[in-house]
Amino acid sequence: MLPEGIYKRRKNHNNTPPTVLLILTNCIVLAILIQLFTGCTAINNFFWGAVAILALYNVYTIRRNPDEYTWLNGLIYALSIAFMVFLFFYFRGQPHNC
Repeated sequence: MLPEGIYKRRKNHNNTPPTVLLILTNCIVLAILIQLFTGCTAINNFFWGAVAILALYNVYTIRRNPDEYTWLNGLIYALSIAFMVFLFFYFRGQPHNC
């Protein structure tokens, strides 16, 4: 009736492009960092350290998969970074419960 391998998953989950994984990782980590380490008056130093580690992870991922980052993927990645910077300043400007 059905072929044997129809329900077997692909090895190493190769169906998600590294660019999508990198953008999702950046968004999730930055959202958590903004919520935890940006206060009413100052930004915790751990926030800047974690952002630096995230930047190093981005460089490592882009260097590891250079063929995945075409011009269009690079543009989408740059726009996602710009959007995250906008969100950072937007959330910093919102009133906090201090």
